[in-house]
Amino acid sequence: MTVPDVPDVPQGPNGPGVPSGPGVSATGGADPADRRRERDALARAIAVSASALGVCTPNPPVGAVVLDAAGEVVGIGATEAPGGRHAEVVALDSAGDRARGGTIVVTLEPCDHHGRTGPCTSRIVAAGLARVVYAVSDPNPVASGGAGTLRREGVEVARADDDEVSAARSGPLRAWLHRQDHGRPLVTWKYAASLDGRVAAADGSSKWITGPVSRRHAHARRQEIDALVVGTGTLRADDPALTARTDDGRPAPRQPLRAVMGLSPVPADATVRGTDGRFRHLATRDPAEALGLLGEVSHVLVEGGPRLAGAFLAAGLVDEIDAYLAPLVLGAGRSAVSGAGVGTLAAAHGFRIRGTTVLGDDVHLRLTRPGLTRPATATTPTAPTRGPR
Repeated sequence: MTVPDVPDVPQGPNGPGVPSGPGVSATGGADPADRRRERDALARAIAVSASALGVCTPNPPVGAVVLDAAGEVVGIGATEAPGGRHAEVVALDSAGDRARGGTIVVTLEPCDHHGRTGPCTSRIVAAGLARVVYAVSDPNPVASGGAGTLRREGVEVARADDDEVSAARSGPLRAWLHRQDHGRPLVTWKYAASLDGRVAAADGSSKWITGPVSRRHAHARRQEIDALVVGTGTLRADDPALTARTDDGRPAPRQPLRAVMGLSPVPADATVRGTDGRFRHLATRDPAEALGLLGEVSHVLVEGGPRLAGAFLAAGLVDEIDAYLAPLVLGAGRSAVSGAGVGTLAAAHGFRIRGTTVLGDDVHLRLTRPGLTRPATATTPTAPTRGPR
């Protein structure tokens, strides 16, 4: 699955979010063949970290690859569920004694504090690794400082190069980093519509506007996010399950938290309640309050109707959009959004297209809000949290 991009982030002298200072670049005189292996290892670590999405929250979805002293891959790992192992420990457990004298390449700076588990820095030192390469500095003041600790223990530590840092920030870590920067989860508005922006025909029929390939793609996306939100209007009209399903219609192994936002009660027999305890009624009409009621989630998918989408847009709380467009023209019926607080073209909510994908007969657009990485002045960020250990 394609991982959505994020908008440009402020550039420092060493790339997005990378401070200046000695020893920042991983290149640092290293043998070109070794650097190629490390670059390949980081790309692999980013890819494997996607397996932690929807599983490890509130911890970050990290990936790690261990190279032995000869540069061969001997261990791979991703963050487990809270209370489980961090990516570095999973990779080192896989590598065993072959890690001694080798290198670990990781998407996020190894943590340096005790929580539910011990610090990854201690495990790296105990494993006898000679070198650590990481992409993104940990922004959490509680867990950060791992690079300095490792250097004091005699381990060579290097920061990845600019393009590698950018790739790591825009990969599976992006939603977690957004929460650290903004004090709230990343919000994606997802909708499926005709070419003229209709989510239902004049008679109310809406199944199915998009085709099966788009629906499979959307269900795969549901497995990557932490919480899925609809409004009470959608609840009354559709009685949705809000589950992620596989191609054969069975429940997927990873399921988001299911949430209904609004003041109307949710019937006891509503399908969305399920039996797994992963349902929440957000008894508010305020999108910001609703996000707070979801707890320490990193990524929220808004799939509600036009009014819910409009409320989040009007509040400035839509960070990115997943738009599935079908090659249909309906001419009438419900529009994709209403009440977005726009009275003139100059006040329109602007987004940037970050990618397009053809899904069967449909087109999927990935869009992000400009300046996504800069906290809005109206938002008061909470203290950064890496989550329980």
